[in-house]
Amino acid sequence: MTVTDALSTIVLEDIAFTFRKQQELAERALAQIDDADFFRTLDAESNSVAILVKHIGGNLRSRWTDFLSTDGEKPDRDRDSEFIVPGETTRAEVMATWNAGWSALFDTLSSLQPADLTATVSIRSEHMPAIAAMHRAVSHIGQHVGQIVLLAKHFRSSGWNTLSIPRGGSAEANLKSSSSSATRR
Repeated sequence: MTVTDALSTIVLEDIAFTFRKQQELAERALAQIDDADFFRTLDAESNSVAILVKHIGGNLRSRWTDFLSTDGEKPDRDRDSEFIVPGETTRAEVMATWNAGWSALFDTLSSLQPADLTATVSIRSEHMPAIAAMHRAVSHIGQHVGQIVLLAKHFRSSGWNTLSIPRGGSAEANLKSSSSSATRR
């Protein structure tokens, strides 16, 4: 294996890892809110968690289906409808869109080879190296996952269970981290 192949393999693994962490973070936040908060908006101009979940699922399905061979903006995608959740929509229906998007992403990532990072892909007819499209996607999804976490935390308020180091817990977390590093040596 060449150095380039080794580096490309690391990049592919890291992108998959980063996406998995984003999915996990969002799902841990989603698990803390009920259906009323899932569909709730802060005001008339805000997106609900349901809209963000639906949009992420639609975006992932469109971008990652046939990633190397077709434009990332699929003709059957109705992006504008991702920002509308009709009143009769269930949480399970929205989550099915979410799950389909993540499946498309991870199926594609698992099939990519190191040389694919330099393949030319397109999104809305804009051509770019596959690695650039991947970084764009990680950034886009991370932004929306942050919105999901913020809304879920807002809705749960004092009932929120932190997804990372709790306030005032940095010293203890650092101590645990350094002691576990020492035992691995």
